[in-house]
Amino acid sequence: MIHSTKNQLEYASLKPDGVLKDLVESIWMMKYHTDETEGSMIVPDGKIDVAFLAMEDGSFDIFISGIFTGPVIKPPFPKSTMGVMSFHPIAAEYIFQRSFADLKNNRQKLPGDYWGFCTNDLADFEHFYEKACNRIELQLTKEVDPRKLKLFELIYSSKGATTVKELSEQVGWKSRQINRYFNHWLGVSLKSYLNMIRFSNSLKQLKKGDFYPELNYGDQSHFIREVRKFAGVNPTFLNKNENDRFIQLSMMPEG
Repeated sequence: MIHSTKNQLEYASLKPDGVLKDLVESIWMMKYHTDETEGSMIVPDGKIDVAFLAMEDGSFDIFISGIFTGPVIKPPFPKSTMGVMSFHPIAAEYIFQRSFADLKNNRQKLPGDYWGFCTNDLADFEHFYEKACNRIELQLTKEVDPRKLKLFELIYSSKGATTVKELSEQVGWKSRQINRYFNHWLGVSLKSYLNMIRFSNSLKQLKKGDFYPELNYGDQSHFIREVRKFAGVNPTFLNKNENDRFIQLSMMPEG
């Protein structure tokens, strides 16, 4: 489904199923129909992103980014289209076969023909989605370890409101080994990642104006500190989201 915001930001998103559902969080596209002059803010969501950017002047760039641990300013892209493949961290090992520790809080420009994509692929979202799914499947060359699948399933089902110890016991994987896995592939500890996912899952309640701490935050002060850490602003400012400044909130369905 295509959605639009008051600032002429049009976006669409789909979640893959089948073999890709555990590796890809979503495939989405944004179109800016105006001469955007102000940058937007992207807050951490614990994902690896590959972004394809087509500008009105015909330029086409591709970027890959690792895990961000704080807010990032996205520069203005007037009258542009951006298609994004948003991956769960497990994709580092099984899709990209590379560590993203060096890309923590950073991004890297990729060759203009990466995975065979070009400007024309951004003309239609359904086409972009289908091509993205097909290309990602080609990169999956080995079966995913069930223990790792269970680990991430527990992280997301708990909305990050769990502990390293609990995960270790449920998965049957020593906490030291899990932390080694996270630090190697992502450059962050499991505890840091859990805090990030917990914050990301708090965005929906913040958008609704509910500032009561949920998801096992110690108290109100702890909740506010975590929001400031990951978003750079306090909860009330995040809730207002003036001028669609925070992209994740702008793309979040109402209600």
